[in-house]
Parts: sequence; C-alpha cells; structure tokens
Amino acid sequence: MESEVVVSAKKLSQLVHEIISCGGSHSSEAQIVSNHLVGANLAGHDSHGVGIIPTYLNNLKKELLIPNTPVTIINDDGAFLQFDGGKGYGQRVAHEAMKKGITRCKEIGLVVMTLKNAHHIGRVGTYGEMAVDENLVSLHFVNVTDHYALVAPHRGSDARFGTNPVCFALPTGKKSEPIILDMATSKVAAGKLRVSNNAGNKLPDGLVIDSEGQPSNDPGIMFSEPKGALLPFGEHKGYGLALIAELMSGVLSGGGTIQPDNIRLDGIINTMTVILIDPARLGSLDWIKNEIDAMVNYATGSPPSDPKLPVLLPGEPERKSRTEREENGIPLDSESWSQILESAESLGVDRSFFAECG
Repeated sequence: MESEVVVSAKKLSQLVHEIISCGGSHSSEAQIVSNHLVGANLAGHDSHGVGIIPTYLNNLKKELLIPNTPVTIINDDGAFLQFDGGKGYGQRVAHEAMKKGITRCKEIGLVVMTLKNAHHIGRVGTYGEMAVDENLVSLHFVNVTDHYALVAPHRGSDARFGTNPVCFALPTGKKSEPIILDMATSKVAAGKLRVSNNAGNKLPDGLVIDSEGQPSNDPGIMFSEPKGALLPFGEHKGYGLALIAELMSGVLSGGGTIQPDNIRLDGIINTMTVILIDPARLGSLDWIKNEIDAMVNYATGSPPSDPKLPVLLPGEPERKSRTEREENGIPLDSESWSQILESAESLGVDRSFFAECG
C-alpha cells in the first residue's frame, strides 16, 4: 500500500457513529452500524469495514437504505422464523433477527430463520459469533438481490452471481476461540477489489476476468464499463456452493435471487437464511466441546510445511488481526480515507471533529 492512514479503533468508531447519525440514524442504530463496520476492520476484513461508508451514503440519497427501520417478523411458525428488513441498515436488522432466532433456539433447540429486504448486512461472521456466544451452532447462506452481478460461474465469461458468502460457526472449549468459517464463494470478496483499486494495487493472477472473459490483474475492471467478473473459488466447487447459497437464501427467505426477472436498483439488498442448532439437545455439551477441541488440536497440530506459516483454526486470523489492530490502530489506504472524509463533509460533519483521527 503506497500510502495509508492509521486510526485508532476508538477514534474511528466515534467518527463512523457521527457520520451514520448525521445520515439520519438514531444514536443506538448508529452504534450498531459503527461497531460492526469498525469490528470488520479490526478482524482484518477491510472489504466489509468503514471503506463502504460512501456507498451507504449514496444509497441513503437514492432511498435504497432507510435509517431507523427495525426488523419485522412476517412469519412465526415455531422453529421457522421469517423476517423483513424493510431496507433498513443490515447490521441492525440482521442483529435483531439473530437475537430473536437465538432466543427461540434456546427454547426449542432448532431454528430455521430467514431475513429478506435488508440493506448490506456486512461481515457475516459477526452473526456466527453471536450464535457461538450462546453455545449454539449456526449455518448462514447469503445473497444480494438488487446489485449487478459480480461473479462468473465456472466456465462462464460474465458475472451471474454476487459473492454469496457462507458462514459456519461452532463453539469450542475456549469461549474466546470459536470456529468461525466465514467466506465468500468468489476467490476474493468484492470489497477487497475496491480496497486494491483505491490503493492503486494490481491483483494476483487468477482472481478476475475482463469483459471479454480473459484473465486480468486490474481491479479497475470491476468499477468501469464494460465490467469484468470475479472468479469462484475452487472452480466448479465454488460455483456449486455459490448457487446453493443463492437458492438457500434468496428462495427460502422469499427475497428473490439475482436472476434478471427480479428488479435491480443497484443497491445492496441482502437475504440470509440461518440454521441455528443447540448442540446440547444432541448430547453432553462438555463432551461435544471436548471432542471439537481434540479434533481442532489434531488438525492444527500438523507440522507446517513452512515453519513460519502454522496451521490455523478458522477464525484465528481474525482474532490475531483484532489483537494487533486494537493495539496499533487500523490502517486505511489514503484514497478510502479521503472518500470517507468527503462523505462526512457532505453530511455536515465538521472536519475538526475527526482531524485528530488522521
């Protein structure tokens, strides 16, 4: 990264809270959004962090994002809960839906929960963390309904999917070290291309194709016309999982898929299907956690092929990043930082409020 600004998590949270508040949100909603975005940066997921704020503010102007909108339950059938986000901040409505789903799961042991019509829900691993904090197992499938497609199917030459993340979360014997597998079904998250493009960096080989279906190293092909496409991870395997995520989330939620008969307004409206399981209904929780820990120790105990790169547990890179960035600050490329400042000023946030951040 050629140039960057390093901001403390506390100062960045204060800035984001002020921006979201000036965008029309009540303080409690602004806090949820701020905590989530800065939390994504802390976890090393800059693609889902504060750099997306200019997009959020643009969607506010287009009324594709409606502040101060709570989640609405549209179907309550015991183990089946369906919610509508009303185009509210995804971080808020997904948080509210997860809390209700977790409460129900602890009552009856198993819940299938869906959410539709939610503005960008952000880092999906956050919701897996909510589940494991309550000793639950969770599976998450997510799509986007009104954004232009970003990811090509295997053997395809143009985009037909979003990045369609999936997340799987399991508690372990160490509450602070759960298993959180949170990943896009593309080789790289779309937001990481935004970060690379803003920083003026080229991409490694094999991540994107241009509008002619040819390999490219330029992240800018995703931000100009005609657009290129991301590639799925694992070729046919990633493509298959992307299709399953599209159907599990878009169809079961009732929010729809990215297929062109559904309206696209170039917003970021997500659907999510979550399966919550109380493992204590299936056996001794102590035994389950001990067995998980034993398997984790066995897997991560494999001698590394490179001594500098040990085998890691899913979720461990995020914890390492969080520890480092809480201590040393969050790095932001200068272009993303400039865009955030410009967005803040457009809402009337005085630069003196955050001058000390940079």
